[in-house]
Amino acid sequence: MAVLPLDLDQLKVLPLSKRVSLTNADSILLDPTSKPAPCSPANQQIILNCAERIRAARKRGASVMLIYGAHLLRNGAAGILAKMMKHGWLTHLATNGAGTIHDWEYAWFGASTESVEMNVATGTFGTWDETASNIHLAIMAGALEGLGYGRSLGRFIANDGTSLPTTFDLEEAIRAEPRHPLTAARADLLTAMLKRGWPSGRINVDHKWKHASILCQAFQHDVPVTVHPGIGYDIIANHPVFSGSAIGRAGELDFKLFGGSVEGLDGGVVLSVGSAIMGPQVFEKSESCVNNLRLQAGQAPLRDHTIFVVDLQDGGGWDWTKGEPPKTNAAYYLRFCKSYSRMGGVMHYAQCDNVSFMHNLSANLDSLS
Repeated sequence: MAVLPLDLDQLKVLPLSKRVSLTNADSILLDPTSKPAPCSPANQQIILNCAERIRAARKRGASVMLIYGAHLLRNGAAGILAKMMKHGWLTHLATNGAGTIHDWEYAWFGASTESVEMNVATGTFGTWDETASNIHLAIMAGALEGLGYGRSLGRFIANDGTSLPTTFDLEEAIRAEPRHPLTAARADLLTAMLKRGWPSGRINVDHKWKHASILCQAFQHDVPVTVHPGIGYDIIANHPVFSGSAIGRAGELDFKLFGGSVEGLDGGVVLSVGSAIMGPQVFEKSESCVNNLRLQAGQAPLRDHTIFVVDLQDGGGWDWTKGEPPKTNAAYYLRFCKSYSRMGGVMHYAQCDNVSFMHNLSANLDSLS
């Protein structure tokens, strides 16, 4: 039976103004200086331990990595993370594709989130012109300078747009230097410019809600932020501009940058907040790469790092500081706990609201300063 691929060039896309958005930036953002909501005594103890370990890690110059899911942004934590980056508590941020989509939509449109069930039925889920177009524009422009997904989009938001070369210059560069490392990136951008009618020169995209963007805050505080997307995972695939090569290239660069921060984790801290799949999957591969390179160089594997995993699930009723449970225990199948428990060091699990955890953590760090 012959199966033909979909022709995404034929998709009908709509402006964001036509979408019913379920959240808006002005209503979700939390004041980072406000008093955080109380946590349970057990979680307060974990948060205090986390704050002390972060403080010790930064004192010795070790990495403190925050790996987060999109809900942390959607729950209004942008200002809290900006404050933590400003004070030097976080040295690396990492998120998934959804985290960047909501991030850009809040920054430019001031609203995000849609009804998946209703919009899939009408064929409109994710088919929003500005979101896919501008994220691809940011990624493709950044690729010409060797930038990954996170820094490209953070810069795009912070700078209210980007600049593109002429199609003539791109064609000439490809002809003159076909073996250049940027040839593929130049070809992707050239194709998009011709198909989408993107002009050369300065393209202004005014982001009125920059303060709602974690990516923008990371760029402004010069904190590495990496994005770990999946092809077809995110709504930016639901558009004729969709380029798996551009997204894959940006994700490749960010995976390598992520590994650079993992390399600095001896005595450091990992926070995995609401990232049940991307975080553990990316981290375990990255740590293996770091240890591979270290052992080749006659160095010891990564050691003395502490991992704090935060999610709303109950953790299977297992004490994860003792390692992983047997396969006969249902908790064994909680990937976001099991994978991290295998990564050396000590792992702590907190069943807690993600933004409440980070808000309390920020307050505890302030009190320790």
